Amino acid sequence: MPTCFSERFARASAIYGPLVLGADPSGAVLTSWGLGDDVDGLERFVDRVLEVAPGAVGVVKPQSAFYERHGWRGVRALERLVAGARGAGLLVVLDAKRGDVGSTNAAYADAYLGTGAPLESDALTVHPYLGLAAMGDLVERAHAAGSCLFVVTRSSNLEGRALQTAVDASGASVEASLLAEIGRLNTRLAPGALGPVGAVVGPSVQAPLLDLVGAHALYLVPGVGAQGGSPADVARVFAACPERVLVSASRSLLAAGPDPHRLRDAAMALADELRGALGL
Repeated sequence: MPTCFSERFARASAIYGPLVLGADPSGAVLTSWGLGDDVDGLERFVDRVLEVAPGAVGVVKPQSAFYERHGWRGVRALERLVAGARGAGLLVVLDAKRGDVGSTNAAYADAYLGTGAPLESDALTVHPYLGLAAMGDLVERAHAAGSCLFVVTRSSNLEGRALQTAVDASGASVEASLLAEIGRLNTRLAPGALGPVGAVVGPSVQAPLLDLVGAHALYLVPGVGAQGGSPADVARVFAACPERVLVSASRSLLAAGPDPHRLRDAAMALADELRGALGL
């Protein structure tokens, strides 16, 4: 079986820290970089990310929507970014937030996970609200491929709180029940280790507390930088398991571009700040 994602991330984090570079070419970013909000500008953005990221961070996270909006040429650029980053030794978390049932999830697994997948990534974000049990094919493929699924559990946007804090039939909140289910699944798949199912947990909400240790999971942490979260917030929320967090920043880092030296310096500075805050 391939080396699991958690082990590969631990090695990358030991060298580069827990920072994840959000490679999100919004129209605003492409325009501010002087590249042009079109396919040619997108391709130049990919070139710049592939120039800057190796040696500065261990993980990149492209948001699929910013590529898909350019049609098939945009998906081609995304495929080039994913393959180029992985070829350079980076881990790629594809932020596609997929999630459905049955054969549709099997098709998503074919697209994103495992050897031969057209957009083969090391990890994939998914939505759980058709039921975690409905993601069997995605979970099985991720486990077999040594990949990771990051399940949106406590997001960084306020609009999600009403759903995530709703109380289910057991009397627990949806987010707490979901995290407990992730823990049971990881315990079955990887007893005594971190499992292939992680969670997206933002640092902006610090109460009520979640059982982050008991889920035996890695955590993808959005919301740092432009959304108001700070390294100190991350350190407070994940004080019990600081080595398990992948901290994503996009707009705040990309604002330093397009100059590659400034962009690399910004990424490395934030990575160092995160290391200090988390005690890594």
